[in-house]
Amino acid sequence: MERKRILILGATGSIGQQTLDVIGNYPNQLQVAGLAANSNWELLARQAEQFQVEAAALVNEEAARQLRDAAPRLKIYSGAEGLQEIVRELNPDLVVAAISGLAGLPPIMAALELRCDVALANKEPLVAAGQLVTTAANRAGVRLLPIDSEISAVFQCLQGEKIEDVEKVLLTASGGPFANYTKAQLSEVTAEQALHHPTWQMGPKVTIDSATLMNKGFEIFEIKWMFGLEFEQIEVVVHHQSIVHSLVQLRDGSVLAQLGRPDMRLPIQYALFYPERMANQLGRLDLAEVGSLTFAAPDPERFPCLRLAQEAGRSGQSYPTVLNAADEVAVAWFLLGKIGFMDIPRLIEQTLEEHEPFSVNNLSDATAADQWTRDFLGQTAADRR
Repeated sequence: MERKRILILGATGSIGQQTLDVIGNYPNQLQVAGLAANSNWELLARQAEQFQVEAAALVNEEAARQLRDAAPRLKIYSGAEGLQEIVRELNPDLVVAAISGLAGLPPIMAALELRCDVALANKEPLVAAGQLVTTAANRAGVRLLPIDSEISAVFQCLQGEKIEDVEKVLLTASGGPFANYTKAQLSEVTAEQALHHPTWQMGPKVTIDSATLMNKGFEIFEIKWMFGLEFEQIEVVVHHQSIVHSLVQLRDGSVLAQLGRPDMRLPIQYALFYPERMANQLGRLDLAEVGSLTFAAPDPERFPCLRLAQEAGRSGQSYPTVLNAADEVAVAWFLLGKIGFMDIPRLIEQTLEEHEPFSVNNLSDATAADQWTRDFLGQTAADRR
């Protein structure tokens, strides 16, 4: 049996590194066809050598130049266009999309045009352009496979079930590090505090999104578009233990749940081998050791990002694209110490209120909505000075 050829977009990030960890355990079944990242050329070079990769892409032009000097045998693609070029040149069996932000959308669309299956780890493409992505996947007759643990849980629960039998999805949220903070305490939160998630090890952007619950708002979009459900069918519940990764309630009242230790390598492995399940050496869940599982409703007053995501989703048109871009800018400003933690939802809400919506029918429309948001917030920053 031929090995499955996998291209990893975002190879140097948390998901990318864990994906390589999984692939390394199955050398006879999986092969790394190529690697792509933003700027970490040193780690990318080590990964390319370890997995005997012949092609790599770096968005940052200077980093690409340094990689060419350090690894002359590698075929290097550079710039934003390089992400699409490496997809088209390699034509892999599966593309793992783990690039943060809207930058991952063009190479995903390129993969779908080539009829490649795509394993989605980054939420932004389905938030900003969910209909574009799912329409392209359906047209090509290929699969969108979730890597997010919660979306993978829903995907696993739905195996063998009819989508019309789904009454609602119960999307679990860990609650982040500030689940018990008051609004006054939240206003004093620093970036250093917010980057320490109690359960998961993730990149800085998604870690902050988890702390604000925007991450959960984005996952609502993933479920809506990946499974063809309505926003009203998706309910968020806070589950601090991160053992139940999500649940599906069927119309007869049955509730299906997927449980497991909080280890991203499990949903990654499921996506890489779907529909097969493979034995592994990952730790096993011990419910007696866990002891108890608790659930609670989220507080929209303390965590307004969840409400903003739901409202943008229901409003449709270009609002979700603006939501995504505004969050990206606001989180970046927070990490730089330019704004406070509670300024993140405030800026997002202000941007959504000022936006004049339009239809997002193609990549150009999505790019235009994204650019409008960055221009608006750039002017907002200038006015604050």
